[in-house]
Amino acid sequence: MEGDGSPPERKPPRGFASAGSAPARRYSRYVGLAFVAVVVIAGVSSISSQEGELLGTDPGERGAPLAPFAVPEALAPLSGDANVFQDDCETSRNPCPAEDRRTPACEVEGEDVIRVCDLFDRPLVLSFWFTRGGDCLPTQDVVDEQARRYGDRVNFLSINVRDDRAEVRRIIDDRGWEVPVGYDSDGAVSSLYRVGVCPTVAFAYPGGILAGAAVGAGELSPEALAERIEELERDSRARARESR
Repeated sequence: MEGDGSPPERKPPRGFASAGSAPARRYSRYVGLAFVAVVVIAGVSSISSQEGELLGTDPGERGAPLAPFAVPEALAPLSGDANVFQDDCETSRNPCPAEDRRTPACEVEGEDVIRVCDLFDRPLVLSFWFTRGGDCLPTQDVVDEQARRYGDRVNFLSINVRDDRAEVRRIIDDRGWEVPVGYDSDGAVSSLYRVGVCPTVAFAYPGGILAGAAVGAGELSPEALAERIEELERDSRARARESR
């Protein structure tokens, strides 16, 4: 948008569909991208639970791999919808039509792309927020504070879901957040992770293994979040020792 201080948008690299493009719209029908319709289950090798359950509410899903995704960095000029493809389609047991083949999320390359797979080298705190129908910003302030405190040992990533991008940039600037923020323009990532409550924060061990999630501001006070992060660190060290 001209005049709002936003950088000019740049076309997406290979692996990203342009926002609102035909392939993106086609895929959105497959996964139900409205972020309030939390009924999507990731793949066999990713987070899975009964339909309709929110992320982290089923203890049985803890220990499952996080589903890969790639998103544009919110503050960058890169445009395009998120990539949530789990494989290259050609190696799938059920090959899809050539026109639907997409680069897997963890193989997307390009400037200003955030790939969650790149954050699996350390414990990960993954937060989701939006401004419509929720009061997420105070909790995101807390997440940013904890990122400054623990960021030398723990990876942090914040995902905005379907807000106006210029408004997202304004919020980040006004609140002085330093935590990386990815832009989920069509809700694909939030649907994949079954995010239906604001705020939602997921915790993962190194390797991208789900440790649990906190849903709602009541579970995400500064003290509670710090305790969860320290527990995540302790458990991650214990898992590393056990794997030797």
